[in-house]
Amino acid sequence: MSIEAMEAEILELKKDMKLIKNVLSESDELSDQAKKALKAARETPEDQYVDFK
Repeated sequence: MSIEAMEAEILELKKDMKLIKNVLSESDELSDQAKKALKAARETPEDQYVDFK
């Protein structure tokens, strides 16, 4: 992976984190749907992650 690709992914992650922080600051609690999605994501083994290259 090139430095440029890593930088692009980091910038995308930063945007995602900003969105998550904004959502959480508005409600201070995750919805049931978000909790389920987070739990499922945490249970997914890394070898099942999708590579978007």
